[in-house]
Formats: sequence, structure tokens, C-alpha cells
Amino acid sequence: MALSELYTKYNRVWIPDAEHVWKSAEILKDYTSGSNYLEVQLEDGTELKYALDTANGQLPPLRNPDILVGENDLTALSYLHEPAVLHNLKVRFVESRIIYTYCGIILVAINPYKQLPLYGDAIIHAYSGQNMGDMDPHIFAVAEEAYKQMARKNKNQSIIVSGESGAGKTVSARYTMRYFATVSKSGSKAHVEDKVLASNPITEAIGNAKTTRNDNSSRFGKYTEISFDKSYQIIGANMRTYLLEKSRVVFQSENERNYHIFYQLCSSVDDPEFKNLRLLTADKFVYTSMGGRTDIDSVDDKADMMETRRTFSLLGRSRSPDFQIDVFRVLAGILHLGNIEIRASSDYHLGVFCELLDVSAEDVSRWLCQRRIVLVAETVVKPVPQKRAINARDALAKHIYAHLFDYIIHKINTVLQFPGKQHTFIGVLDIYGFETFEVNSFEQFCINYANEKLQQQFNLHVFKLEQEEYMKEDIPWTLIDFYDNQPVIDLIEAKMGILDLLDEECLFPQGTDQNWLQKLYNNYLDKNALFEKPRMSNQAFLIQHFADKVEYQCKGFLEKNRDILPEELVEIMRVSKFHLLSDFFQEEELGLTLNRGIKVRPARPSVKPANKQLRTTVGNKFRSSLYLLMETLNATTPHYVRCIKPNDEKLPFEYDSKRVVQQLRACGVLETIHISAQSYPSRWTYIEFYSRYSILMSQAELGLNDKKQTCKTVLQRLIQDSNQYKFGRTKIFFRAGQVAYLEKLRSDRLRGACITIQKHVRGWSQHRKFLQMRAAAIIIQQYVRGSRTIRCFRHFKNLKRAWAAVVIQRYVRGHLVRQVYQLVKVATVTIQSHTRGWLARKRFRQVETVCCCDIIMLASDDIQQISEDGDLLFAYEGLKKGVNIVTAEVSGFVCPSNHRAIETHYQTQRENFEREVQSLKFQIEHIQNENSQLQKLFQEENDVNDAIRQEVARLTTENMMNLSMGILYSLSCPLLEGLKPRGVVVNMIPGLIAHILFMCIRHADYINDEGKIKSLMRAIIDSIKKVVKTHQEDFDMLSFWLSNTYQMLNCLKQYSGEEDFMKYNTPRQNKNCLQNFDLSEYRQIISDVAIHIYHQFVTIMEKALMPLIVPGMLEHESLQGISSMKPTGFRKRSTSIYEDTEACTISSILQQLSHFHSTMMQHGMDIGLIKQAVKQQFFLVGAASLNGILLRKDMCSCRKGMQIRCNISYLEEWLKEKDLQSSSAIDTMEPLSQAAWLLQVNKSTDEDAQQIAKMCTELSPVQIVKILNSYTPIDDFEKRVSPSFVRKVQDRVGSGAGSAQLMLDTQYRYQVIFPFVPSPQALELIQVPSSLKLNFLTRI
Repeated sequence: MALSELYTKYNRVWIPDAEHVWKSAEILKDYTSGSNYLEVQLEDGTELKYALDTANGQLPPLRNPDILVGENDLTALSYLHEPAVLHNLKVRFVESRIIYTYCGIILVAINPYKQLPLYGDAIIHAYSGQNMGDMDPHIFAVAEEAYKQMARKNKNQSIIVSGESGAGKTVSARYTMRYFATVSKSGSKAHVEDKVLASNPITEAIGNAKTTRNDNSSRFGKYTEISFDKSYQIIGANMRTYLLEKSRVVFQSENERNYHIFYQLCSSVDDPEFKNLRLLTADKFVYTSMGGRTDIDSVDDKADMMETRRTFSLLGRSRSPDFQIDVFRVLAGILHLGNIEIRASSDYHLGVFCELLDVSAEDVSRWLCQRRIVLVAETVVKPVPQKRAINARDALAKHIYAHLFDYIIHKINTVLQFPGKQHTFIGVLDIYGFETFEVNSFEQFCINYANEKLQQQFNLHVFKLEQEEYMKEDIPWTLIDFYDNQPVIDLIEAKMGILDLLDEECLFPQGTDQNWLQKLYNNYLDKNALFEKPRMSNQAFLIQHFADKVEYQCKGFLEKNRDILPEELVEIMRVSKFHLLSDFFQEEELGLTLNRGIKVRPARPSVKPANKQLRTTVGNKFRSSLYLLMETLNATTPHYVRCIKPNDEKLPFEYDSKRVVQQLRACGVLETIHISAQSYPSRWTYIEFYSRYSILMSQAELGLNDKKQTCKTVLQRLIQDSNQYKFGRTKIFFRAGQVAYLEKLRSDRLRGACITIQKHVRGWSQHRKFLQMRAAAIIIQQYVRGSRTIRCFRHFKNLKRAWAAVVIQRYVRGHLVRQVYQLVKVATVTIQSHTRGWLARKRFRQVETVCCCDIIMLASDDIQQISEDGDLLFAYEGLKKGVNIVTAEVSGFVCPSNHRAIETHYQTQRENFEREVQSLKFQIEHIQNENSQLQKLFQEENDVNDAIRQEVARLTTENMMNLSMGILYSLSCPLLEGLKPRGVVVNMIPGLIAHILFMCIRHADYINDEGKIKSLMRAIIDSIKKVVKTHQEDFDMLSFWLSNTYQMLNCLKQYSGEEDFMKYNTPRQNKNCLQNFDLSEYRQIISDVAIHIYHQFVTIMEKALMPLIVPGMLEHESLQGISSMKPTGFRKRSTSIYEDTEACTISSILQQLSHFHSTMMQHGMDIGLIKQAVKQQFFLVGAASLNGILLRKDMCSCRKGMQIRCNISYLEEWLKEKDLQSSSAIDTMEPLSQAAWLLQVNKSTDEDAQQIAKMCTELSPVQIVKILNSYTPIDDFEKRVSPSFVRKVQDRVGSGAGSAQLMLDTQYRYQVIFPFVPSPQALELIQVPSSLKLNFLTRI
């Protein structure tokens, strides 16, 4: 599809604007070919006809769909041009408060002018080991990429940090070095990492100053090489500096300051140790008061001085305390030198200067004011004008400070040097960006020259990467047209170029700036298109740089290039008795000194020019050092950081489009965009394309198994012109605008689907309403018809009711009469039955009285006879039985005629009782005889047992030493160290090993040998430590020994004999308690060992879980119809590559957790300990997932919130399945749950803000704001969170405790608790399985 076909109604374009650079406008009418204007409507509602450039056929740039705005990588935009880049950066910076953005291989860093919680150690560890593109853009991501490539390819790396003053270069370079120092900690005691970081405060103190643009502006370039050994740990560093701004020592513009070190020194004027320096306050020294104010808001110079001195000591200078004093003497001397007035009388400050630097005051005074001219026959001394004397004074101050600066850098390098051989290095270049001011002089010329060289190197690197990408994807390579700045470089550095002509003019004693400028006009004006002459000036020249056209004033070029100090003053300094100062001015000796002990590349090429004067020019030296720098950079893999200054007022998160676009043009970002846009800027993996545009596929296409072929088929159907895209091995390459066209098709399909759904829903709703109305009408009709019928038949109903009433009365009366009759009948029968019963009982009592008298008489005779025989028990039972029989028989008779039969029966029973008594007496005698015999046998058996027990005790005492040591070492070696948990736990009771060990301890306690029990305890503890150390990465082994160590601890408590523990035992268990020794001290040691095992055990679980968390919890999409896949630009995510490997899902996490749980259960671990371990792992899952959300903007969407909540529900179900709900594990994921809810909830009204503040109690305010700012719509139907709403939420959540905490600490550990759980197992019932091969153990 042609690009011009996209200029249709409702599409948006960018219109140039004088104030905002670009303005967005919506097309009101389709563009037709040949039209001279485009009808558009601005965002404020203004309609206009935008005139088109018909000559060049240029149409206004199209605006990207909102869905693509705010992306992490600018190359992910469908339309790549200046307004798209400017708008994307603005959305991220102003609305999302994100300061870092990728632009291909460049990291664009916008200075927020506000401290952000983005650089803590937790952030460093989060980015460590991650692929670039897997997380949000960050300076740490660039540092990690450089470190990783160095380790993988064994190739040196470099990070080039550039930008104009105040853009944040120094801070960015400092953070990269801090990252390397943190992730590559060395094991040596030299603390090289700390020394590398300590060099920053020193270099900033002596090389940074306040300017109108920046309170901490670097006034020199710095290239720091951080050296690594073969283990990729820091072993040292080396620093090279470029083009120190010496003129700042003697001159500062208004609202600017000198170098920080001078103000730090003046703030210590009252310190006793600085009394000899005779310091004054900064406002009383000329060199520190030229710019007006001598202080900076929010900067404490005295505190900074203490930090500078501390870092001097940290770098190892504490062993030579005179070093710091000597440095401060030189600095104080420079300050007093600036206060010297050129006049006839003597000067106080001259005396102080000469005293501090130990030089002759008379000589200094003489040669400041006079000049020696050497002629052929004589030498003439001639006075010089006051202005020239002042220039000589200032030149001396500049030279002394420059030498001091180099000396301190050399000392830092000496401290950071390393004895071994450097394996690889990473260089961090902190260099000035392209500069253009109202008045540009020699310094800006050199700076822009350096940036031209760096830009050329950058262009070639980008070009090379593009070519490699095409070749890797098997895409035909086409030559890309890009800006080549070699002509500008030739203009400056080629033979007879600007620098050569400048050096040539410096050779002439009478050479002037005007003569040099005239030579430039003669050689280049009208001959080189890049060189121009200003219309209204004869004192300047113009050069067309890659970034902008710059006008340079020629005044001062020669003087700054010569950098000459009168030879007489040099000689005075050289003969000073202050050795530090005299060494500064020893030409040859200095060169040898600087190269002693450390390899520093020289700042001049190896071939020395014949002319000494030419060799020492600043321009020549700078060109040579720049040549060496480019040589170094070309031998490394470069990484680029472009720092942007958003506004000149230093206001936080304020975005000045004019200033930003000017810097984007100057730093090469737009050139990168231009190179990318020339070919195929949009690049999607097949997986990304399939996931994003599956909605445009037919059912037949979705049914294909080969997703790669499906993508090709769909794309060929949707875009007919095959030149608009190319199929690579893993990616699809699109020309500019094609992704926007696909997004339009997708939006149209979604919009059509929405309309269809709305149509059916509205139809269903109306049909439902119709049915409800119809049902209501039918009901009303029913009631109306019933009422009408009632009125028609009301008379008939009255008659029917009267007849029915008569019938009802008849039946009611009959019913009442029958009830009365039944009551009377029941009462009569009851009275009769009670009367008959009373008469029968009366007759029975009469018969019973007679019979009982006879029975009692007979029973008395039997009792007397039985008592004589001595068996009262049998008599009683017999009597009882007889009474019962007689009573039963008597109860059957109601007449006196039965008395004889009773007597006969009684006689028979009496005879039977007598016979039974005789039989029982015989049995008693027989039993007594047997009992006597058994007592004799029992006594004999007890005697035998006593003899056996005594013999066992004797044998135990004699052989205890050998037996105890045999058990000790046999348990320590094969049992503790060689035990394989997987092979032996099947038939073992929980904690069997612990019980066996305790029984050995109990035996040692039984024989009451203190030495043996101590030896046994030490051996057990040492063996457990040894086996844990040997298998510290074996999860099964650690789980097994954690369970047994914990059980061992419980056994020592359970059988300690202490009442607090004995109350849980059975009487049988209490008999096995220790009797002679208190092992509470060893209990504490074993508890510490168990804690150590638990932490190592948890660490192994975390190592296994950590790689699964982000892919399983955040990246994988299991919900049908939920896809948040979006293009990622140049920096592809590591998980986006088209592979057939199985992706990590939430099931992967659950399987890993189930494996942990089953292993712990198999080893018999206590359920309380299992709950603590599971809680720790759930915390890790929640913390790592939340950190992933906070560091990945692509995870902050409504759909992703739905997926996360779904995954949390899966974890909760897993807890229920394992019966672990009481572990409080799910509570640890409350911050993640609230973050997922926050992504899904409405975010627009005051009520929404209030609800967020109420519900998100587990999230810190900074986390809430971060998620809201990072919220990313996936479709055009979603809306971004407005900055005003974010401010509302901020006002409600406030800045409570922990408000500055962004990341959760994944290394946090809950305190482990070992609760006492008594074992129900009886020690004497324990059986040792044969699988343990402990045949030497014998139960005693």
C-alpha cells in the first residue's frame, strides 16, 4: 500500500509549528493526488488548509496510532520521523514520568532534575543477568549489556555518554561504574571497586564547576577504563582526560563559579590545619568571586570538602598525609596569585603565594612585570604593560592548576593500577556534547570537532549493525543513504586544514587571530560549501557541522592554542624548593614519571614533529589524543547513551520541545531514525505478528499448524505490494507506515466486531423487553376477564354459598357430639380398669405375706450351715437364686391351696445347694496347691534374670569405648555422609535417622561418660555440617537432612527430662529420658545448624523458581482472547524469538512447587516447617512478579492485570489442594494482587482515586504512582492515565513510611521457627531397615 493512500479522513498528521515545533492535526477530507493543500483540524478545533510543497511532493508526516505511542523503543514506531520521536519522548517523560527510552542502539536519557528511586541495589540486581530489551530502558540495562558481551565474546567494550552541559552525562557515567562495581565484586581485600567509585568525587571536585546551564558541569572529557580479570571481576582502572577548561581558573561569566575544589577549600577557612594557608572566604578571592554568588543552593561546600578528603584517604593516600596538604597548598597559592595586583608597592598576597610555593618573591615580582628579549649580541630586559603582566599572572595560574589536575589524575591511576595482566576492559567515555552558544571560541571548536569524530564512528557502527541484521535474516542488502560528515572532519584536520593553519600562524611571533582568519577566508570561502563567512562580521567564520551551523569568533584562538607561559616564570617554578611544584615544570622528568608503574597511552603520537613550538600547541595535542581515543573506541564494541536536557530552567519534568529537538538533531538520534527509516524500520518476530494480528486471519488460516507460514499467507493477502515487507528467518521486516496500516485494519475489524456484538445485544435486550411487556399484558387481561366473570355470576354464587353454609353447619354439629361421646367412653373404661387392679393387688399381698415367712425360716438354717463350711459367697448367691425362684413361683399363685407345692420345691432346692457346696470346697483346695508351686518357679526365674543383668552390665562397662566409637564413626560415615535419601526413605518412619542417633546419645548418657557423649555430639554435628556442605546444591539431600536435623532437635527436647517437654510424653517415653547430662548447649548448636540448612534449602528453591516467575506469571497468556503482544523495536525480548521450545507457564511454577512439596512430604518434614518454606516461595513469586511489573512498562495493562489475577487464583487453588491455606502464603502475594487490581480498575474520576488509595494499602505510594504512570493501553479503545489523575492519587496516598521504596527485596527471608513437636514413636519399638546396612547396631 502506497504511503499517500494513508492520507484519508480521520487519520492524523504533524504540522510544523513555531512554538511547539510540531502540532497534531486530523485530516478532514481524503487527500487526492495533485492537490495543493490538505484540509485539517488542529486539536484546539481550528480548521485550516495546510499548503503542500507540490514541487517536492512532500506531504506532512503521518502521526502514529496511539497504541504505538509511548513505546520503549523509538524504532518500534510505524512512522519514523522527527515529530514522532519528539512526541513519543514527551509522552513518556511528561505523562509516564519515564526518563529512559531506546532508539535502536542508543539509550536516550532525559534529565528529570529530580531524585528518582531508580538506582538502588535492588534495581541493580533486577537488571543483572537480564537481556537488553527484557526490561524497561535503563542505564543499568546498557551497563549489563556491555558487561555480558565482554564476558561472552572476550571483547573490550565502551560506553559513550554524551550530551550538552546539564544533560546528566556525569551522573549517567557514575551510575555505570557503580553498576560494574556492584555486579563484579572481587574477592580481594583491596576493595578496588570502592576505589573506582571513590575517584568520582575527587575528579568532580577538581574538574567540575557551576555554569549557567548546570550546577555540576564537567569541564573536561574523561575516558575511564575499568579492567577485569579472567573471572570478570574488577582488578583496576585507568583514567584519561581531555581538554580541561583552564581558562575557568582565571575567568568566570556571570552566575558561574570556578572549580568546586576552590570553594570547598574556602569553606574550611576556620579549620586549624589550614591556618598556615591563610585562606579567606570565597567572596574575597578574585578567582572565586567573578561570577557573583559563591554558593549553590542545596550544596554544602564544607560537607563536600569532608567527602573529598575522605575519598582521598580511601584511595590510599592516608599513608602519605602530606599529599593532601601539598595539594591544598598549591590550590591556596593559586587563589592568592589571583589577588596579586600589578602595582609599584609590595603586595600581601604575593608574599603568601611565594611562601606557600616556596619561590622567590623578588623573582616572581620582577618577571611578572618585565620581559627578557634575547638578541644576537645582548639580552634586553623590558617592562611590559599592566595588561600583559596580568595575562602572565593568569597564565601562570592556569598552568599550575593544569599540572595539578594532571598530577591528581596520575595519582588516582597509580592507586587504581593492578599488578596482574588485564584480560578485558570496559571504557566509560564522559565527554562534552555538541555546543553552540552566542559566543563560540576555541573550546567550542575543539568540542565540536571531537563530536564530529564521534558521530562518524557512530554512523559507521549503526550502518554495520544494519548490514549484520540483514545478513543474519537473509534479507537482500541494499545500500542505505546516510549523512557522511567526513568532509567536515577533513575541513578541520586535513593537511592545510583549519588546525594546520592555526598551528602555522602560531609559529609567527607577530601572528594574530585576524591574519589566521584571513587565511581561512582565502583557502575555503566559496571553495568549500561547509565553510562560510558571516554577513555582518569580519571577526568570525561559520562551519556547517552535522548537527547545526556554528559561528566561531576568532578572537583568542591563537593565544589559547599557544598556551604559552613566559620562560622566566617557568624557570622560577622549576627551581622551587617545594618539590611538588618543581616537578610540575620538569619537562622530560615529568614524562618519565607519568609512565612509571602504569601504562598510560601518551597524549601525542609517536612521531614527534621537528618544531618544538608546534608540538606543544593545544590543538595539536588535542588532535593526537582524539586520534588515540578513536583508535581505542574502534577496537571495542560501543554502546551509546545520549543525555538530553529537557529545559533550561532546570524544572523537574518540564519538556521544552524546541530545546529537545535541537539536542536530538545534535546527538545523532534523528540520524539513527533516518538510517532505520531508509529500509525496513518495523521488525516483528513471527510469534509477535501471529499473536497481534490473529484477529485478521480466517478460520482456515488459523487451523494451519505452521505459524510462520500462516503469517506469510496472511500478510500476502493483506498487503499486495511485496516490496513493502520482507520475510526473514525469524522476523518480518516492514517499510514505514505498513504497521500503521495493519493497526488500522485491526482496529476496523475490532470496531466491526464491537458493532456486531452491540447489534445482537441490543436486539436481545429489545426482544427481552418485548416478552416482558407481552407477559404483563396477558396477566392484565386475565385479571380483567376474571373480574368481568365474577360480576356476571355474583347472584348464583350467593345462593351456592348459602346452601354450602347449611351443609357445613350439619357436619360441624355431628362432629362435636361424637367428640363428647368418645370422652365419656374413655373415662368410664379407665375407672373400671383401676378398680379391678386395686382388688387384685389386695389379694396378692395377702398370699405373699404367708409365703415369705416360711422361706425366711428355711433360709436361716441354710445360712448357719454354710457359714460353718466357710463359703459365704457361694451361700449368698445360692440364697439369692432361691429367693428369686420362690418369688417367681409365688407370684403365679393367688390362692392358699398352692402352699404345699412350694414346700416340696423348696426341699428339692436345699438338697441341690448342699451338693454344690461340697464340690466347690474340693476345687478350692486344688487351686491353692497349684498356686504354691507357681510362686516357687517365679522366684527361681527372678534369680536367673538378676544374674544375666549383672553380666550384661559388666560386659558393657568393659567394651564401652570400642562400642561407642564404632557406633559414632559408623553413623558419621555411611549413615550421615553416604546416605541417599531417594533410595532409603520408602520404608522408613519419619526422622528414623534422628531417632537412631538419639538412641546412641541416650546410651552414652546411660553409662554416664561425659567425654564419650561430648565426642559423640561433636561428631554428629560435624558430620551433618560436612554432608550439607558437600551437597549444598542437592535439594533432596538438604530436604532429607533438614527433616532429620529438626527431628533430632525435637528428640533432644522431648527426652531432656525437662518438665515443659515431659508433659507431652507417655509414661513409657518418660522412662527413656536422659538422666545424667544436660544437652541444652548442643540443642542450640543443632538449632543453628538447622537454620543454616533451611536457608540453603530455601536458596535452592529460589534458584529453581526465579527463572520461571516472570515468564510464567507475567509473560505467558493463558486466557482466551487476551493478548497484550506489541512490537518491541530494535531491542527484541529474549522470549520473543521464534522457537519451538516450550514456554514457561503458570503450570511450570505449580509443577516446581509440587515437586518441592512432594519431596518434603516424602522425607517426613514437619508440616509447620513445610508451611514456612511454602510461604517463603510464595513471597518470592509475588515480589519478583511485582518487580517485573514495576520495571516493565509492557506489563502494565488491563489485560495483563486479568492474567495475573488468574494466575494468583491458580496458586491459591494449589494451596487448597495441598491443605496449606493456614500457612499465610497467599497473604504474601497481596501487593501483587493489589497491583493487578490497580491495572484493571477505572482510573479517571475522584471516586476512582479515593478507591485506589483505600484498596492499595500494601503498595507504597511510589509503587502506585509508577504503575499508574506506566499503564499502557493495548488497544485504541483503552485510555491512558492522565497526569492530573496521578496527582489526585498522590495527594490521597501521601508520602507515608516506605514511600521511597520502589522494588521489593526478593532476598528478604522470614524468620524460621522450629516449634516443638513431640514424636509419638516409642524408641524401643523402632526397627532399623536392612537397606541402611547398619548391621553393627545391636539393641541393648
